[in-house]
Amino acid sequence: MLEHMHRIALTLSITTLIVLAGAQIGQAQKTDSLQAKAKLAAIRLRIADLTHHIGDELRARDAGYARLREIEMLIANQRQKWEELRSSQATTQRRLIDLQNDQLHTQHTLDQQYRILAGHLRAAYMTGRQEPLKILLNQTSPVSTGRALTYYGYLTRERTSRIDAIRGQVAHLKELAVAVLKQSDELRILSNQARLQLVDLQATRVVRTETTLTLQKQVSSSNEELARLKREESTVESLVADLERVLQDFPIDTQQPFNSLRGRLPWPVTGHLKASPAGALRNGVLIETTRAARVRAPYFGRVVYADWLQGLGLLMIVGHGNGYLSLYGHTEVLYKSVGDWVAPGDVIAAFGDTATAPQLYFEIREGRKPVDAKRWLKNKP
Repeated sequence: MLEHMHRIALTLSITTLIVLAGAQIGQAQKTDSLQAKAKLAAIRLRIADLTHHIGDELRARDAGYARLREIEMLIANQRQKWEELRSSQATTQRRLIDLQNDQLHTQHTLDQQYRILAGHLRAAYMTGRQEPLKILLNQTSPVSTGRALTYYGYLTRERTSRIDAIRGQVAHLKELAVAVLKQSDELRILSNQARLQLVDLQATRVVRTETTLTLQKQVSSSNEELARLKREESTVESLVADLERVLQDFPIDTQQPFNSLRGRLPWPVTGHLKASPAGALRNGVLIETTRAARVRAPYFGRVVYADWLQGLGLLMIVGHGNGYLSLYGHTEVLYKSVGDWVAPGDVIAAFGDTATAPQLYFEIREGRKPVDAKRWLKNKP
């Protein structure tokens, strides 16, 4: 007996220790999660400060390009709002179609109920108004009379049930009519908003083109052009160096080492390579693609920069671990923010519906050192 009690006490002690250990592990995981979130928030803040600093420097140094930055950031914002409106419009359209289908189904069911009830009413009319009394007077056998009354009761309950069902279907049909009208009004409002947003977007695109042409005309000599290109290259180099310091506290783990993908990396967009670019772009490649093309992440990684940069326009930089970075420039809108994880095939950016074929700037860096991007991409997109 005593030995049995010792075993029970030992079992309870072990169970208590397991529960406490599990609680401690859970608390530790929760703390780790909170610490990771806090670290990510701090890193995002550091990168945001870095981005603001770059913008302040640009405004102090070159008012023309600072204006171009404002315009392209406005375009990105307008583009996102337009796409959100289009998405809401599509969702509302689907809801409207569902409601209309439900309305048709309900009307069909209601018509069936009407036909069944009409049959019951015709049968009742044929037997006369005083159906139970008539059955009693016409029947000679008590058994037959009871059977007839039971059958009549069944018909009466069925008739009442049909009437209740019709009332419910009529009420539901009225509710659907109100819902269809509401969805139609909402769809019309969203369509107008999307149309106006697109008009604003197209107008801002025109302003961007005019501003770009004005900046190009301001370069009066090859020396000024060379100085501008050097400034742009210096800006990119400085950004990559700053990001390298920030990424020391920004863990990026991928399933397969990035350097094993040399020669097998999917193209971020479908297109063909253009002539080697100049200035800040000379370290990467230009891929001419189609209008409104979407840029897709070629591999796993984490966004470490998503903003405008002189010489590269709207730029996204993705870290792939072990110091490897991929850069995507000259886009119109970015769909990911700093700290977001990306997987192969994820849409990370897009181009506009412009008059000329857009060109994606694509670059790969190993730490601060740019590498030949052409040797990393597959032979065909």
